[in-house]
Amino acid sequence: MLANRVIPCLDIDNGRVVKGVRFGGLRDAGDPVECARAYEEQGGDEIVLLDVSATPQGRANNLGTVEAVRQVLSIPLTVGGGVREADDAARFLAAGADKVGVNTAAVDRPELITEMSTRFGAQCTVVAVDAAAKADSWEVVVRSGRVRTGLDAVEWCRKAVAQGAGEILLTSWDRDGTGDGYDLGLISQVSTAVNVPVIASGGASGHAHMTGAIEAGASAALVASILHDGITTVDRLKTGLATAGIQVRP
Repeated sequence: MLANRVIPCLDIDNGRVVKGVRFGGLRDAGDPVECARAYEEQGGDEIVLLDVSATPQGRANNLGTVEAVRQVLSIPLTVGGGVREADDAARFLAAGADKVGVNTAAVDRPELITEMSTRFGAQCTVVAVDAAAKADSWEVVVRSGRVRTGLDAVEWCRKAVAQGAGEILLTSWDRDGTGDGYDLGLISQVSTAVNVPVIASGGASGHAHMTGAIEAGASAALVASILHDGITTVDRLKTGLATAGIQVRP
C-alpha cells in the first residue's frame, strides 16, 4: 500500500502567500520561500503553489516565485494558475516545477489536458477541479469560483482522466478556508469514478478531517490555513494520522 501524502498549499497573490474563505477575502499569510522551506522541514511530502489571481487577471504565473521556491525545496513541486496552453506548462517545468496544474483553461478546452499529457507525461499533468455543492451533486466552478459552469464535477473528473490527467486536485469551494472539514461525499464519488490519485482540498482543521478524507478515498490531503496560522505543523498532522491508522511517509 502506498503511503498517503500531506501536501501544504501556498496560494500566491502578487508574490505573497494569501488565504481566504471560499477563494475570497484574501489575507497575507507570509513569504512563499520561507513557508515552503518551513513546510518541507516539518515533513511536507510535496508543495502545491497556486497563483490564485493569474487567471482572473488574465496574466501569466509569476515564474520568479516558482524559481525562488524551487531553490529551497528538495520535494516535488506542483505549480498552477494562469496555464492556458502547453507552452505555459513548459515554462513552469523549466522554472523548476515537477507537475503542472490546469483548471479554467481545461474546462474551456479539454484538449489542453491531452496536449500536456502527451508532451510532458500524465505524471506531470494535474487537473484542479473546484466544486460547489448543488442539490445532491456538485458543480464545477472556475475563475477562482466566480463562474459556475453547469458541469457535473464527478463527470468532469472522469473526463479529465480520460483526456490524460494523472492526478486530480479536488477542492470543495463550499469548505475552502472554513475549517469545517473536507466534503467527504465529493471525495468518495470522485475517487470511485477515477483511477488516478485524488488530492483532497478545502476545509481541514486538523488530522481528524484528513483521516476522513483518506478513508473516503483520497490519496493525499492538502492543507493551508492551519499551517499558515500556526495552529499545527505538518509533523504533528502526520503523527495524528499515523495514530489513527493512516499510513504516511516518514
